[in-house]
Amino acid sequence: MAKGVATVWVPVEDMGRALAFYRDTLGLSVTMEQEDWSMVDAGGLTIGLNARESAHGGRGGGAVISFEPEGSIEDELERISSRGGASIEGDISEYPWGRILPFKDSEGNDLQLYSPPAEG
Repeated sequence: MAKGVATVWVPVEDMGRALAFYRDTLGLSVTMEQEDWSMVDAGGLTIGLNARESAHGGRGGGAVISFEPEGSIEDELERISSRGGASIEGDISEYPWGRILPFKDSEGNDLQLYSPPAEG
């Protein structure tokens, strides 16, 4: 039985570019930096940047990493857009279970901003 998520591995083609994206665009802390493997801390969840696998293996499916912004999704969209590197993949979508904004990292991996529904 799994007791939790140990790490999420994300394939990257350019480690320097990927590190700059996760550190400078998203504001995460780099905890290990090597040519073919680096790690960033996403609020207690380790994201492993793996340059040993192809970043563009296939279409459709696959993991999506969701980040909860410190403020609103709109504020975070403005912040990451101004820093560059992110490819915004649509508009903010509203659902009964929350709001999302899909985007891609510097390596083409699927990410999203997520905020839970407002209490009321």
